[in-house]
Amino acid sequence: MAKGPTPAHGPLTGVRVVELAGIGPGPFAAMLLADLGADVVRVDRPGGSTLGIDPAYDITNRNKRSVLLDLKSGEGPDRVLDLAERADILIEGYRPGVAERLGVGPDACLARNPRLVYGRMTGWGQDGPLAERAGHDIAYLALTGTLSMIGKPDEPPTVPANLVGDYAGGSLYLVVGVLAALQHARAHGEGQVVDAAIVDGAAHLASMIHGMLAAGSWQDRRGANLLDGGCPFYGTYATSDGGHMAVGPLEGRFYAEFVRLLGIADAFPDRWDLARWDELRAAVTARFLTRTRAEWTEVFDDTDACVAPVLTLTEAPHHPHLAARSTFVEHGGQTQPAPAPRFSATPGSVRRGPARPGADTDDVAADWGLPALRPTTHD
Repeated sequence: MAKGPTPAHGPLTGVRVVELAGIGPGPFAAMLLADLGADVVRVDRPGGSTLGIDPAYDITNRNKRSVLLDLKSGEGPDRVLDLAERADILIEGYRPGVAERLGVGPDACLARNPRLVYGRMTGWGQDGPLAERAGHDIAYLALTGTLSMIGKPDEPPTVPANLVGDYAGGSLYLVVGVLAALQHARAHGEGQVVDAAIVDGAAHLASMIHGMLAAGSWQDRRGANLLDGGCPFYGTYATSDGGHMAVGPLEGRFYAEFVRLLGIADAFPDRWDLARWDELRAAVTARFLTRTRAEWTEVFDDTDACVAPVLTLTEAPHHPHLAARSTFVEHGGQTQPAPAPRFSATPGSVRRGPARPGADTDDVAADWGLPALRPTTHD
C-alpha cells in the first residue's frame, strides 16, 4: 500500500537536505533546518563522532534521519552523489579541500544537480592564510576582536561557551545563507556554493559595536562600555545566597523604577555622571547582598525595572513565563529547547528524537528512491 503524503511540519516541509556528519555548527544548522520542517538526512560515518557524545542525547540530531556511509570506501561517495542529486541543500563542515578529495565536493555535486545549494561550514573560511589550519570557536572569536569585549577589565576575556562563534557566527549564518541561495535556485534554476565562515559571522555580529567605536561612543577595551559590563546599571550582581540578578534598566523611566525598588533613589540623581560609576556600582552591589535571589526576584516581579534572576540551565524550563510559552519541551524523556522561531501557519515541532547512526537507511532509501543505499547482504 502506497504511503500518503508527508504531513507538514514547518515552513520547510518538502525541502530535502543532506548533512555530511561533523561536529559543532554544521549539525546545529542542520537541526534548525529540520526543526523548520526540512527532511534532513544525516550521512554518518562508521565509528561515530570524535567527541564521543551518546547519540541518544545529542539534541542537535533531532528531527533528522541517518544513513551510514563510509566516504573512504568505493561506493560511499557515489551514494552521497545520489542523495545530492535528489536534494535541495547539502551541508558539509570539513576543512577546505577534504570534500573534493573524497569525491563529494561542489563540482561533483553540482554536476549531478545544478540546482543544488552547497553549504560549507568552516571556522576560517574556504580561503585565506589560515584556511588549512585547525581551530575552534575560541580562536575564531579571538582573531575577530569579539572575544576581547567579553569579561571584566582586570581579568582575562570570558569564554562564552561555544554560543557566539560556532552557533551565532557559524550555524545561523549558514542557515541564512543556504535559505537565501535556495530562494535564488528556485527562482533561477541555479545552485551555488555558500561559504559560511565563523570568522566572518562573528565579525558581522559586532557591526553595531564597530559603528559605536567609529563614532567614539565605544572604548576598545573590555568592561568600560554601556553594554559590556562597564556600566553599573547593565550587568550582574550577587545576592546573599550566592545567586545573581541581571540588571539592565538603560532607559530613564526604567532606571528610576530600578533605583526606587532597590532603595538608592536619593543617592545618585545623575546616572550619567561617569565619575561616580564606581560609587554607584558599589552601592548596587551592597544592596543586592542584603537579600536572597528569590527575595529580590519578588521585589522586581511585575515591574519595568528590567531586572531578572540569573537561572541555571536546569532551572530555566520551570520559570513561569518560559513554561507558559513552552519555550522548553520534553521529548523521549529529555527536556530541550523547543524549535524557534514560531510560525502561525506552519508551526514546527520536535517530531523525533536524536537520529541514531544508520538507523533510517531503509526509510530514506524508499522515500528518496535510492535502493542502492541499502547495504548489500551476502548469503
